[in-house]
Amino acid sequence: MSDQTHPRPHQHPTMIPPFMGKMMVALMLGALAIAGFARLTDQPLSATPPVSEVVESRDFVLRADQSGQIIVLNPMGEAVAHLGEDQGGFIAGVARVIERERTKARVPLNAPVQVARHENGRLSINDPSTGWSADLMGFGADNARAFARLLAQ
Repeated sequence: MSDQTHPRPHQHPTMIPPFMGKMMVALMLGALAIAGFARLTDQPLSATPPVSEVVESRDFVLRADQSGQIIVLNPMGEAVAHLGEDQGGFIAGVARVIERERTKARVPLNAPVQVARHENGRLSINDPSTGWSADLMGFGADNARAFARLLAQ
């Protein structure tokens, strides 16, 4: 019999070269060092939305289901908008986040939220019952426009 009957198992090269592994660890340690330095020296936050005065705001009650449909009500309980799955996706997603925050804070789920337009043109949403807020421009122009349409109604 020859040695050809039992071939040598294929030897796999290292999936990540050792040099790249060391560079990834160095990158993580560098990021940790920079974040630690900024925290220890009380550096001001630099990636926050610009602060400006509120020029227009309205309160809404958001009622969403898991399919993406949402009913938007004014604080008196009158319907402002009925949005189907294809229209209410982002607003319904925000409503689910607010519901989760309210559940964690153990506050009523049906309190109104405030949508505001600021002097610099940015939109924000604020939940006074939990203190949660978001700058809607951070989610893209189309998603911010969905709330802008509600504010305009």
